[in-house]
Amino acid sequence: MSIVAANNGGEPFDFRRELTRVAPHLRAFARGLCGRPDYADDLVQETLLKAWAARDSFQPGTSMRSWTFVILRNVYLSEARRNRFRGDYDPDAAERLLSQPASQEDGLHMGDLRNAMMRLSPERREALLLVGAGGFSYEEAADIAKCAVGTMKSRVARARRSLEDMLGAHGQATPRLPVQSVAHTDILAELDKVVQS
Repeated sequence: MSIVAANNGGEPFDFRRELTRVAPHLRAFARGLCGRPDYADDLVQETLLKAWAARDSFQPGTSMRSWTFVILRNVYLSEARRNRFRGDYDPDAAERLLSQPASQEDGLHMGDLRNAMMRLSPERREALLLVGAGGFSYEEAADIAKCAVGTMKSRVARARRSLEDMLGAHGQATPRLPVQSVAHTDILAELDKVVQS
């Protein structure tokens, strides 16, 4: 049953179509939360299965994206609690640590940013991903994370400051990078805009 109800415009609401539309957003959010593409895909798959199983509880006219982000967040937190004492070996991360191709500075810059993001506390990383990358308002992000709007604003601001501290004034994580780190500067400038809005 993919047709649930008619929306405000009178056309039928297609749950399957709407769920398919949010899948790329879910994948981006999951990758930001866990930092591993394979694990992120597993989280998204589990989220889509749970959303499909609970499709009768979705209310047409509300935000499918917010609803599924809450499900994904809950799946991620459940997995994190369950795997708290289990060590993970990521062969891709190990390979990246052991070898770096020459003259790939943009990849290094983005790798530095990715590493810095993963060093943020889970709450701050989640806040930055929801507001900065997800495009949710502070109110929507607070609703997804089940916290106060002020708490969400504080988490985003602190996450931004932590990233600036980790990456340095010029977006550098280590001295080996040149002073002109365009990728980091652009990303931090975007984060500044997000926090100030």
